[in-house]
Amino acid sequence: MELTTVIWLAIAPILIIIVSTKMARQRTTTCQRTRRSLPPPPVATGAPLLGILPALLAKGPLQVIRDAHAEMGSVFMVRLLHRKVTFLVGPDVSSHFYQGLDSEISQDEVSQFTIPTFGPGVAFDVDFATRREQFRFFGDAMKPGKLRTYAGLMVHEVEEHFARWGQSGTVDLKQELEHLVTLVASRCLFGEDVRSKMLGEVATHLRELNDGMRLVTILFPHIPIPAHRRRDKARARLGELFSDIVRSRKASSTSESESGGRNAQVDDMLQCLIDSRYKDGRGTTETEVVGMLVSALFAGQHTSSSTGTWTGARLLARENAGHLRAAVLEQERILARHGDRVDYEVLQEMETLHRCVKETLRLHPPAMVLLRHARRSFAVRTREGEEYEVPEGSTVASPLVVHHRLPYVYVDPERYEPGRFGVSGRGADDGAAAGAFAYTAFGGGRHACVGEAFAYMQIKVIWSHLLRNFEMEMVSPFPETDWNVVMPGPKGKVMVSYKRRSLSAAA
Repeated sequence: MELTTVIWLAIAPILIIIVSTKMARQRTTTCQRTRRSLPPPPVATGAPLLGILPALLAKGPLQVIRDAHAEMGSVFMVRLLHRKVTFLVGPDVSSHFYQGLDSEISQDEVSQFTIPTFGPGVAFDVDFATRREQFRFFGDAMKPGKLRTYAGLMVHEVEEHFARWGQSGTVDLKQELEHLVTLVASRCLFGEDVRSKMLGEVATHLRELNDGMRLVTILFPHIPIPAHRRRDKARARLGELFSDIVRSRKASSTSESESGGRNAQVDDMLQCLIDSRYKDGRGTTETEVVGMLVSALFAGQHTSSSTGTWTGARLLARENAGHLRAAVLEQERILARHGDRVDYEVLQEMETLHRCVKETLRLHPPAMVLLRHARRSFAVRTREGEEYEVPEGSTVASPLVVHHRLPYVYVDPERYEPGRFGVSGRGADDGAAAGAFAYTAFGGGRHACVGEAFAYMQIKVIWSHLLRNFEMEMVSPFPETDWNVVMPGPKGKVMVSYKRRSLSAAA
């Protein structure tokens, strides 16, 4: 009896391990069967080898995405030459896209096309850990304390720019705002003395950078087309200009420090980036600072000038006269409370204007699609209850141009209705009920844009000044969208006639 007990005690652990291992394998096999039982997303029809390329050329990207969404639902796959792209349309299937870990769904593989624009040593030319720290540097430069400083600089630039307009006239609003936003962004980035010397040349090079980021660039970033040649030339020249600026600022800072003085320009973003330190204690290099300046100026200039132009086009459209009047009345009320003062705190009170800009961004987001790379397969479940497995290695896309115009998220989604984001009234139409990712003009989740507050502030400074000081009318047709570039903006000129006025405070 005792011998039997000893033998049993000796072999029991081994049996337990064997049984446990077998059960674990069975669970794994069952799980794998369950995962394999989920079908891949339905695939849009396309030409052999070329996929949807012929349809893209014939219809344009917006219509192709809309047609596929209408036919196959909120999760579908398209073939584009050598690449398979899975589209996730709507907040119900977008959680993993925005919230997933970088080890599971990444920006790196699908954002390599930005390297020729932003340059070496920054953004997607570095590993995730380094990039995250660089985003932290930007975040430090966008904190409320810094934004308060930038507000005064913005107001000064805007007042000075529009002081050059006559009593009346006609202008291309798109061109005016491109010029003005470059002034504003350069002033906040570099300081007054530097931006005044380089404005004209920098604005031209930024335009070439944006024009060089085309849809074909995503697939073939180095293909030798004219737009890419101009992009590369513009980036090289910006690198020279900004390197000189960084060296000059560092030399000035060193001189001031040795003499016991204080650098008078410490409040701009350039100084923030120069002073930034990585977690291991090392400082930023000249190449890194230059790349971060190019990327910040590129993104900020295009987003703000394009959104500012679209905001004007929407407010000045005849069918939106009521929204224009509401924005003007708000300025009258603010004038009554604060007089001519416009600063960070006053800008926060411009809720009607903020909603006008937000609704503009819903209809005209800065990017047509956001992209990720699936490092691991994952499952998605649609509103209709269909389940699919997005395969590992897929390119995954969130098409903002469709995402923001879903009728089950927004009532009458094609209509410009800033009031849908109001606190009361039509509050149920602000997309919040549909989930956290119903509105993603500035991204969301782990990769939300750190410059969102800066962009809103620029546009509100510009349009509060215009609403107070000018009567305006759009004299050209409502602009079409230029879908040939990654960051689509108004196509052609946006002609506006103006007449000066002095807005009086509301009683």
